[in-house]
Amino acid sequence: MSNQITVKLVRSLIGTQKSHRDTVRGLGLRKLNSVSTLEDTPAVRGMIRKVQYLVRVL
Repeated sequence: MSNQITVKLVRSLIGTQKSHRDTVRGLGLRKLNSVSTLEDTPAVRGMIRKVQYLVRVL
């Protein structure tokens, strides 16, 4: 289980850039407070870093 990351959407997507909304969608997050568990890869870490002001890593 150490090779997985859990992310939670903690801020609204209203008013954000389209590329950031697409990135959050790519992480599998839809509504506020939704949670997604993903494989820990460099690509996923880069996506999280891009929208770090919107998500929280659990």
